[in-house]
Amino acid sequence: MSFDVLVRGGRLIDPSRGVDAVLDVGVAQGRVAAIGAELPADGAARIVEADGCMVTPGLIDLHSHVYWGGTSLGVNADRLAAPSGTTTYVDAGSAGAGNFLGFRSHVMDRAKVRIVAYLNISFAGIFGFSNRLMVGECADLRLCDPREAVACALEHKDVIVGMKVRTGRIAGGTSGIAPLELAMETADRVGLPVMAHIDEPPPGRLEVLERLRRGDVLTHCFRPFPNAPVNGAGEIKADMRLARERGVIFDIGHGMGSFDFEVARTMLAGGMLPDVISSDLHLLCVDGPAFDLLVCMSKLMALGMPLTETIRATTQAPADAIGREDLGRVFVGGPADLSVLTLEPGEVTFTDSVGSTLTAKERLVSRGVVAGGTWLPNDEIRSPADLARNGAGPRQTHTDLVVAHFGRPYCRH
Repeated sequence: MSFDVLVRGGRLIDPSRGVDAVLDVGVAQGRVAAIGAELPADGAARIVEADGCMVTPGLIDLHSHVYWGGTSLGVNADRLAAPSGTTTYVDAGSAGAGNFLGFRSHVMDRAKVRIVAYLNISFAGIFGFSNRLMVGECADLRLCDPREAVACALEHKDVIVGMKVRTGRIAGGTSGIAPLELAMETADRVGLPVMAHIDEPPPGRLEVLERLRRGDVLTHCFRPFPNAPVNGAGEIKADMRLARERGVIFDIGHGMGSFDFEVARTMLAGGMLPDVISSDLHLLCVDGPAFDLLVCMSKLMALGMPLTETIRATTQAPADAIGREDLGRVFVGGPADLSVLTLEPGEVTFTDSVGSTLTAKERLVSRGVVAGGTWLPNDEIRSPADLARNGAGPRQTHTDLVVAHFGRPYCRH
């Protein structure tokens, strides 16, 4: 049997199937062609030596912003995929019905990695987001038209996986709970789940949680005060436990301001692990504190989350959340998406969204990914000195990334 790519000698970890063993994975024509010990290498067009590495299903970032060049917060998914070990980016509402076609035509359809999306209930998507300007897209309810959203979701049903709504004083101004109500009515109409963002009240977390259904996603689930999931006495609030029992999905959504180490410690100690780990990667956090999905995973592991559950929370769990049971797993005939990772020893200092620090003794590093059957190596592996300095090593600035993509800067932040 000949392979386009043979990933050889790695520790294959697939939590969805309970696999944790040294196995080879052969890839042909964009699909997994074989899984086994010591697969024949004769005729393999490319061999990836994974000895000493972990091989996982391609990592899925459930909350990202990758409408690159079309919104002020977008980052380049292709540029960041191999360094972050990510093969599927789920864009969390960067685009609404008014600009989704541009997102699909100019970014999604051209990307080397898979991009699917939650559609923003706001017709304009997230349009006013920078370090100098913050205008919430749900502050004007005239933009939150469910009829436009339904039409767009039906037209692009192959790549739209749910409805996104940003509730809170920052994203919604004085609109209160109304944007969530409109998003949920839209989602119900087209048979999709909702991802609900919360920032600062109003509305409060309880108002949002009590409306979410089984399979809906609460993102920023470990956010700091206010709207934190724990009280001042360090106890998990009862509404969080009730929502978990009801089947609401808890997603980290780290981002710029939505992950607190103390909150995370309390939640983990109380048995409330996140269902999904995501980065909320965007322009204002790509250079910290989130950096990328692997940094977010490494933080949860440093807080005590087991390796297997950390991998599950970035493979099987997000795949199930978007209704793509073909993703987040490695099986013969399935999509050829793999992440090749290592646990690199060395003291690393991580920072959360409120400026607190955490020292870890190791972190996850990507050696590269197989995306749609193509090997994309990571050419930006950082040194131990880089890791000790800032927890992620040197990253290109936004302007550098623009130059790499377009050849010249088009804006500066």
